[in-house]
Amino acid sequence: MVRNLKEKVMEIVFLIAALASIVAVALICIFLFQSGLPAMKEIGLADFLFGQEWRPGNNLFGIFPMIVGSIYVTAGAILIGVPIGLFMAVYLAMYCPAKVYKVLKPAVDLLAGIPSIVYGFFGMVVIVPAVRYFFNEVIDLNGKGDSILTASIVLGIMILPTIIGAAEPAIRAVPKMYYEGALALGADHERSTFSVVFPAAQSGILASVILGIGRAVGETMAVVMIAGNQPRMPQSILKGVRTMTANIVLEMGYATDLHREALIATGVVLFVFILIINLSFSALKRKGKY
Repeated sequence: MVRNLKEKVMEIVFLIAALASIVAVALICIFLFQSGLPAMKEIGLADFLFGQEWRPGNNLFGIFPMIVGSIYVTAGAILIGVPIGLFMAVYLAMYCPAKVYKVLKPAVDLLAGIPSIVYGFFGMVVIVPAVRYFFNEVIDLNGKGDSILTASIVLGIMILPTIIGAAEPAIRAVPKMYYEGALALGADHERSTFSVVFPAAQSGILASVILGIGRAVGETMAVVMIAGNQPRMPQSILKGVRTMTANIVLEMGYATDLHREALIATGVVLFVFILIINLSFSALKRKGKY
């Protein structure tokens, strides 16, 4: 009787915890859309999404440069971080000796615990001068240090622990019989790993990529410090840019009235942007499964 009562109580506790998460997401959605949609209506949806001028003093609230900037920076981070992260996860799961693993795994976990502001300082002190020197002195391209490229490099580093932390367990979770069966059929270690084990872990690997993209899209402080923060259409990966998250954090402190509502509406666009990414990867995963 007491045991059944404890199980019932714990079932209720778990249900409340699950409902709390759902309620939190619902409240965030209600706040964003309730505050942001009126601003989109007043500004004009087309002018807001595709306008190329962001001048709050002149009531010009076009966020298209910030949308494009966010896409560029996120795409650059994916190109840098995803291949390195996945190869690192494969190495840790399939190749790494036990003694080396004891050093590399805590190092990867440590990367996840470093605050984003520290990454921003690192980018500002190390990456920005290096990029500026390389593209001005070594290659005369008149490149700026505060640029899309710099932000992509730093974000690519920042998403590594997220991708590795989710992809490695997915690879390890593949049954040993898959790998052993491939060896029995004559495949070597590399072919068994990348032709059998890696595809079998596809679901977890896609999840790790989604988490990495979410981290890159939502990052703010590091991007504010190294991306240049120029609300204009990106001309080159060596020029400055402003992302949607940076736009919100830079101006929310003093924004009022329609300006403030336009920044909240930018958050709505960012929310929808991330939702589309998640739905796209979910559809891709279902297509690959069936």
